[in-house]
Amino acid sequence: MAIKITDECINCGACEPECPNNAIYDAGAAWRFSDGTGLRGVIDFGDGNTLNAEETQAALSDDIYYIVPDKCTECVGFHDEPQCAAVCPVDCCVDDEDIRETDEELLAKKAWLHVE
Repeated sequence: MAIKITDECINCGACEPECPNNAIYDAGAAWRFSDGTGLRGVIDFGDGNTLNAEETQAALSDDIYYIVPDKCTECVGFHDEPQCAAVCPVDCCVDDEDIRETDEELLAKKAWLHVE
């Protein structure tokens, strides 16, 4: 599963620098797959979809910090627990019940993001 930020977020920004995948962005900020990863050029999602890693993507929230699910590995392979949740002063970084992934899938995503 990925982590999501709930609307209880106070926009303190404590979570953003903690993410090893650069999956957390400020409200209204555009994002790219290349931000903080090894992905460059055209990337293949393995399902027939491709995208340029440097292409700017629209913000997922205009109101609060947000986590890009396709970049979130729950810190698997980096830390023992999601670092965003560990530093959040209002406990608004929580499991996203709509996105379930095994540790193996999260490790594969980490390898893909960082071109390992």
